[in-house]
Amino acid sequence: MSSQLRVSLGQYSDKGRKDINQDFYGAHIPKAPLLSTKGIAVALADGISSSDVSQDASKASVTGFLEDYFSTSEAWSVKQSARRVLMATNSWLFSQSQQNHISRINKNKGYVCTFSSVIIKSATAYLFHVGDSRIYRLRNSTVEQLTDDHRHWTSPDSSYLSRALGIHPDIEIDYLSLPVEPGDIFIIATDGVYEHVESDYIIQTIDEHRADLDRAAKQITTHAYGAGSTDNLTIQIVRVDEIEHQNRDELYQQLTVLPFPPILQARMLFDGYTIIREVHASHRSHIYLALDETKTQIIIKTPSVDLQ
Repeated sequence: MSSQLRVSLGQYSDKGRKDINQDFYGAHIPKAPLLSTKGIAVALADGISSSDVSQDASKASVTGFLEDYFSTSEAWSVKQSARRVLMATNSWLFSQSQQNHISRINKNKGYVCTFSSVIIKSATAYLFHVGDSRIYRLRNSTVEQLTDDHRHWTSPDSSYLSRALGIHPDIEIDYLSLPVEPGDIFIIATDGVYEHVESDYIIQTIDEHRADLDRAAKQITTHAYGAGSTDNLTIQIVRVDEIEHQNRDELYQQLTVLPFPPILQARMLFDGYTIIREVHASHRSHIYLALDETKTQIIIKTPSVDLQ
């Protein structure tokens, strides 16, 4: 028997001492079979304070990511699916800024936000990150920062985001995959939180509220506020309670539930690939020349209708 992926989740966000909250967060834990094929996803975005529309960018980035990622082809890898969605999101945010004269000239007035996400599938965590929000892993009472801050300091008191969604038409997204174990805890936090809370306090608070991670998240943000944070405060806590284990027979059974591909025709779009032409056909298989999303020519081989 296979065990099913199971996590516990805690989330909290507050505008803090600012007039509005430009952070946005979300999570999606689907039911089977998406739980096995796509996993669970949590995401957080932090808008820049110099822009009046960055809260819209944060909301669009998180909601769009959580909707579109789970709609991508089940044949795609987690990395391919998430990167496709994030590149499309970045292009949309950039185009929105280009439509306004002020934000077209001054990027700090546009649809710009940081973005950090953890996707947990089977027994692996996949991290996607751009900006200066942070992703940590808590394991064996030790907190490890897993992301780098994309912030350039011009002086001890002055800095700017060197990378974020919506700044440029193209985006470089940091990516990391790593194995997970039951008991691992992933923490995503904005700078309004992590700059004002010590690791020991986070460890202690999560341990005290193991059964109520929402309460732990709220207590940590309250502590950051009391420590003098002047920014929005958002944190997500994801504890891996059980990972998915499948034997070879179960994996075979799961894969054979997927539909067989039809006979492919020129110009047809198939799982993100554009078919150019058929190269070879036999009673066993069909071979096609196709283009991937980077317009690189590839070969696709599918079982023949007779063999299916």
